[in-house]
Formats: sequence, C-alpha cells, structure tokens
Amino acid sequence: MIEKNNKKTIRSWAFFDWANSAYNLVITSTIFPAYYTIITTTEAHGDRVSFFGKTFVNTALSNYALAFAYLVMVLVLPVISSIADRRGNKKTFMKFFTYAGGLACIGLYFFKLDTLELGIIFFVLAAMGYIGGVLFSNSYLPEIATEEQQDKVSAQGFSYGYIGSVLLQLVCFVFVLNDQWFVDKSFPPRLSFLLVGVWWILFSQIPFKVLPNGSPQVGKLKTNIIKDGFSELSKVWNQLKEMKILKGFLISFFFYSMGVQTIMLAAAGFAEKTLKLGTAKLIAIILIIQLVAIPGAMLMSFLSRKLGNINVLIGVVFIWILACIFGYFITNEFQFYGLAAIVGLIMGGIQSLSRSTYSKFLPENTPDTTSFFSFYDVTEKLAIVIGLFSFAYIEDITGNIRYSIIALTSFFAVGAIFLILLRRIQDKTLLKL
Repeated sequence: MIEKNNKKTIRSWAFFDWANSAYNLVITSTIFPAYYTIITTTEAHGDRVSFFGKTFVNTALSNYALAFAYLVMVLVLPVISSIADRRGNKKTFMKFFTYAGGLACIGLYFFKLDTLELGIIFFVLAAMGYIGGVLFSNSYLPEIATEEQQDKVSAQGFSYGYIGSVLLQLVCFVFVLNDQWFVDKSFPPRLSFLLVGVWWILFSQIPFKVLPNGSPQVGKLKTNIIKDGFSELSKVWNQLKEMKILKGFLISFFFYSMGVQTIMLAAAGFAEKTLKLGTAKLIAIILIIQLVAIPGAMLMSFLSRKLGNINVLIGVVFIWILACIFGYFITNEFQFYGLAAIVGLIMGGIQSLSRSTYSKFLPENTPDTTSFFSFYDVTEKLAIVIGLFSFAYIEDITGNIRYSIIALTSFFAVGAIFLILLRRIQDKTLLKL
C-alpha cells in the first residue's frame, strides 16, 4: 500500500514527467519537426515525399504516422492494462515502454532523407513508447495523492516535465545554433534525438526506484488476458452509465482533446511550413510555450480551487477556440510569438486539470485504477487519432495547412457545449468540482 501525499514518492513520480517530456519537446514540438520539414522539402519534389512507393505531403505523412502510432496504442492499451492489473506489474510495463521509446529516439540519430522509411518507423515507435509510459504513470496519481491534493500533484508533475524538457532543450539548442562547428549540418539535430533517448532512460530510473510495482489480483491470473482487457473497458463503460458526471466529462474531454493534442503535435510543422521560421526561432518559440506553461499549470490549479474545475475548463476551451482562429490569420513571427504565449499558458493547465478532474470523479477506493486510466487514455488517444488524421487529410486534399488549423475549432466547440451541459448537471446534483 502506497502512503498517500508522501513528498518523496510524489517527487519521484513527477520525475517521470521530467524524463519523458524531453521526447515531447524535442521530437514532437521543436527540433524533429523542423529538421524533418527541411530535409523533406526539395527543389525537385517540393514538399512531396515518397514513403514505401506512395506519395504524401511531408507534414501530412508525419501526422499520419503519429495517428497510426496512437491508433495501435488504442488497441493495445486495454490488453496491457488488464495484464498489469491482474499481475500487479505496471511498473514493469512503464519500464518496457520507456526503454522502447528511448531506444527509438536514439535510433533517430540515423535519420536522413535517404533513410526516410526507417526514420518514420523509429518516429512511430518513440511515440508508442511515450504513450504507453504515460498510461501507467497516470494510474499512480490516485494512489499517491488524496483527492484534495490531486490537482496540486498533477500540476507538479507537469511542471517537472516542463523544467526537465527545457533544460535538455537548451543543451540541444547550443549544438543546433552552432551547426558551423560541424561538417555535417544534420549532425546537431540528430545528436539531439540521441540525447533525448539517453535523458529519457536515465531520469526514469528515479521513479522506477521508488514507485511500487503493484499488487496482483488473486484469482484472475489465469483468465483470458486479451478478452479481459477489453472486458475491463466494457466494465468501466457500464459503470460510467451510472455516473452522469464522469460520463459527461469524458465526452467533453474526448472532443476538446482532439483539438488540444493535435495542436500540440502539429504546431511545429504548421509554424515551419507557413512562416518558415527555421529551427532556431522555432525552438525559441517552443521554449516560450514551455516556460509559460509552468505558471499556467499552477494558475489553473489555483483557479480551480476558487471557481471549480469545470468552470475553469470551460473558460480555457473558449480561449483555445480563439487561439485557433488567430492561428489561421497569422502572417509573421511576432504574431506567432504572441500566440505561443497564449497557448503555453493554457496548454499545461488544461492537461493537468483534465487529469486531476478525472481522478477526482473516480469512485473512492477503486482497486483497479489502471483500468479506469486505461479508459481515460484510450479516450484521449482515440481523440488524437481522429484529430491528427483530420488535420493531415484536410492538408492533403487542400494543400493548405491553414484550413487544418481552423477546422479544429469545431472540436473545441463541441467540447465546450458538453462542459456547459455538465455544469448544469452539477448544479442540479449540487456536486461542485
């Protein structure tokens, strides 16, 4: 049994965000998207690339690849969470996905235009490693913190993630900005990918050392794991039918996550393609986002205590809608700097608050938290699949990535509607959160 609100345990858990957020910053948000867009844009073929004989718009291909990674994990998450619950070995799975993701990032060191297929494969594997690790990390939240502390602990995890990722990004920044030191100009970004993998694996040893493995569920070890994995999701869904508040939150979360996660994963490619900022300016913008996101997560935690989680989420989703509209019209880097500051302020807040809101809505003393968080993660990942696929498809058929960004407002709008309906249910039930 884990002692709740233990500072050492919470710090150790937060270091998992410190470790894997480097992947999010360098691979999905800054250096990799810029490097990828630059090397796949040629005089001969423009922004078109050939992937296993089929031609794609370069940024559409990377978004399709990410959508594929998330789709695979949507299918795999129920099975692995079922195994973890029954055998009580979720930390073992955290390790597996961490090492797989870290090694895939190291493999990206060998990514050049003539190894495009191999690079995309490593890109997909790194994403899958990140997704799997986050699932099991999230499932520890209700076990290490009491309900009244979960907003604060969740925000602490995201803050550790932003700080750790920025520190590594600054190291990578030195090499990327001074590429004249190297004969091969592709070496600095490829070195950055390697450093991410090493950082990810190295700092994950802190939570691995402190967090418990879990407790096996006696009597369920010999059941059909694949069948039971999806049965667990079905079981959670059946329980949700009796929980209007939790079900309503998940529906709204599903829709606004399509927008939030797609923007986070596709923003760098959008910026590079529409404004041609270059790697250095792109890194500077993302650093602004990361640094603003730290007080943003803390601010959302503070406001949630004053105004309630749902009210704050409604306000934040409307800000996201305005950010998408503004993004459609931006024409210069200074406008993008302003947009980056706004996105940074609300990015960490909405993720942190969503995670803690869901955790608070869970039934008390739930023994299979991994299954409930598996459902949460499957909901989020399925939203990402739809969001990324829509984003890539719209660009692929129109040839204009701006149409993709404006289309995301519809996802946020639906999410906002369900949050407003959820607030009305809360008012009727006198349940304030």
